[in-house]
Amino acid sequence: MNLLPQYTHIINPKLKHTYLSFDSGGNLVIKSPKVSQYYLEQLLLKKSDWINSSRNKLFQKKGKNLDFSQQGELYYKGHPYPLTLIEYAKKRTKLIFDQKAFLLYFHQYNEVLFQKHIDIFYKEECKQLIPLLVEKWSNRMALVPTNIRFRKTKRQWGSCSGKNVLSFNTMLMKLPLSVIQYIIVHELAHIKHKHHQKSFWKLVEEHLPDYRQRVAELHTYTT
Repeated sequence: MNLLPQYTHIINPKLKHTYLSFDSGGNLVIKSPKVSQYYLEQLLLKKSDWINSSRNKLFQKKGKNLDFSQQGELYYKGHPYPLTLIEYAKKRTKLIFDQKAFLLYFHQYNEVLFQKHIDIFYKEECKQLIPLLVEKWSNRMALVPTNIRFRKTKRQWGSCSGKNVLSFNTMLMKLPLSVIQYIIVHELAHIKHKHHQKSFWKLVEEHLPDYRQRVAELHTYTT
């Protein structure tokens, strides 16, 4: 007997095809136009090997969302550091990084608040590091963004708008420095080439001959 995996089905009449993906928690998400339950069941049976393989790869990725009820670790600049929760008397929550570990002090257990403090840490680190690296590579590439923005996103590590505004995911701070620099070069290259065609990758390779290795390392992380 084949047991079908649990999933969330999102119906979008504008779609022409059916798409399978996973959310950050490893849950299967199906997006499709209106289809029958029989169609979905047959699709899940047909794609069962891919679903299992893809979910396993997702769980093996670095930088996953934390389960605060268990001993966890935070990635910072490509290195995993243990995260320890410490209950104390003061009625506030604070996160401390001592270069060896993250210490999260709390008065009342609140996972939403814990994640908020982690997000703030990454964002503040981003604001300090990324502009310096953008300036460095901007000078080398002779490509200047009109602005730099930061926000936490679920999918993209970075983007370049039509007006050459660079946006960076604050979760970048999980990544090794070499990978962070690849993302910056990638987005700066979009100032000149608004596509991923051969000329775009040629420009990236001109400044980072080993960019393929950096991309491979990037794929071992999750936002």
